[in-house]
Amino acid sequence: MKQERLQTDVLIIGGGTAGCFAAYTLGQQTDCQILIAEKANIKRSGCLAAGVNAINAYITKGRKPEDYAEYCKKDAKGIVREDLLLSLAERLNHVTAVLEEKGLVILKDENGEYVTRGNRNIKINGENIKPILAKAAQEQPGVQVLNHVNITDYIVRDNRILGAYGFSVNEEKAYEIRAKAVIIATGGAAGLYRPNNPGFSRHKMWYPPFNTGAGYAMGINAGAEMTTFEMRFIALRCKDTIAPTGTIAQGVHAKQMNSRGEIYEDRYGIATCERCYGTTRENQEGRGPCYLKTDEITKEQEMDLYKAYLNMAPSQTLKWLEAGKGPSEQNVEIEGTEPYVVGGHTASGYWIDADRSTTIRGLYAAGDVAGGAPQKYVTGALAEGEIAAESAAVYLQLLQDNKEILPEFPEEGFEDKIFEYEQYFRNPEALLDIEQLEETMQKVMDQYAGGISRNYQFNETELALAEEKIRALFPVLNRLRAEDPDDLLQIYEIRERLTVCLCLIAHLGARKETRWHSFAENADYPETDKDWELYVNSRMEDGKLRIIKRDLVKSSSPLHFFQAADAEGQVSV
Repeated sequence: MKQERLQTDVLIIGGGTAGCFAAYTLGQQTDCQILIAEKANIKRSGCLAAGVNAINAYITKGRKPEDYAEYCKKDAKGIVREDLLLSLAERLNHVTAVLEEKGLVILKDENGEYVTRGNRNIKINGENIKPILAKAAQEQPGVQVLNHVNITDYIVRDNRILGAYGFSVNEEKAYEIRAKAVIIATGGAAGLYRPNNPGFSRHKMWYPPFNTGAGYAMGINAGAEMTTFEMRFIALRCKDTIAPTGTIAQGVHAKQMNSRGEIYEDRYGIATCERCYGTTRENQEGRGPCYLKTDEITKEQEMDLYKAYLNMAPSQTLKWLEAGKGPSEQNVEIEGTEPYVVGGHTASGYWIDADRSTTIRGLYAAGDVAGGAPQKYVTGALAEGEIAAESAAVYLQLLQDNKEILPEFPEEGFEDKIFEYEQYFRNPEALLDIEQLEETMQKVMDQYAGGISRNYQFNETELALAEEKIRALFPVLNRLRAEDPDDLLQIYEIRERLTVCLCLIAHLGARKETRWHSFAENADYPETDKDWELYVNSRMEDGKLRIIKRDLVKSSSPLHFFQAADAEGQVSV
């Protein structure tokens, strides 16, 4: 493979929502050099690639940030970081104003007020939201974008981040990127479980199939502490298209209804996990299929729904038009997706402090990859990108003032990493190909770790089998052959998923209760237990995941990991 060594002040891994705003913030507030490494193309990468039709995290008139933090806490059954939620909520309207200034169209009423959708949402025309963000980042003088480069490993020494390794997805070329600080913003993990749709349509899922948990896997392997992976996210979606249901439920106030015409959502609760659980139980007990009751909406409301879905999920509008029946004539059938690990909707991700610092010094996390703050959505990811950027700037200043000293760079690591990459090109043809291994992983997770076919339930015996079977796939993975860089990318995406699977299994087994129905439906412990009002964290130590229990953090006492460095530049945690 060809080799290239790069050097920068701040490396941002992932050019999605949080990554772009972190780069924009650093460009606005500092004169440092910023490099964004993005495995796709920054213009249309990440969760916002297809657009969105609402800002789902906003402090509307008459509300305050504390209200939003309390809503998130209640929805997550108390297992949240209040300090993170409050600091995020305080910036929601500010980052929204920046987006509008950059060209995002926010709908307004006849009085010039934002058009709200519920208590925390405002309506937008958001098809072009990602190009707007990408342009804002790229226009900053210190920002350089490295498209089509997949980052695979952090460079860490003495618990300090020094950069990362990766490779081009278009040519046989390896990268060593040295950086004083790193912001990880790669997003969550999809594709762990067997999805709703089989075969050719298997990637028609709720969360981007290209978000494979890369940031999680790098953190796990580097010994960073992770949190709350057991709080999986299962989206309630329109059947077949996997289009969002919130647009209908909040936009036209449609209720969840079973095949008997009964409104069932009130029997189970309206927390995010309970909406999914109720639908699952109704189907289990023979009262399916389940629907959003829309057959009483007006034609004007129907037209609003057509337009709204064109902003983010046009397949749903096309389905209605092709069927010749819109939602005003036919209720919308709904179903749960496969589980995901995603910190933008649940509390899964890196264990971070109020500065968005991970437990590795100089490494910051923002967006879906950061744990502790569920229901952050787009604007929450922007806010975390801004906080992480500001914290990284402070860290750079400490280095510049010689108050902290970086350890010596490991010169030999790049050659070892290139050898690892090249091994896949040298491997002979394997019995299993990349796609078959992916399907095997998804089948194991589906059957033994609470997938769709098991109605999201699992027990300890099944989890033990899941771990055994997932571990057995790593030797198979190492024997796969790559014909080109795209094959190499797919192999590393499976490697990332397998690593996240092991962490997820460990977390599911560690929490001995069922706090979130469907999200973590433990058949051995079907009730909520007050003794488990705590965080289940983990850290890789000597090749094994160690489970760590931590007490809840309140907003009045924000968590900070790192104290000031001493005279030798050593930092205590």
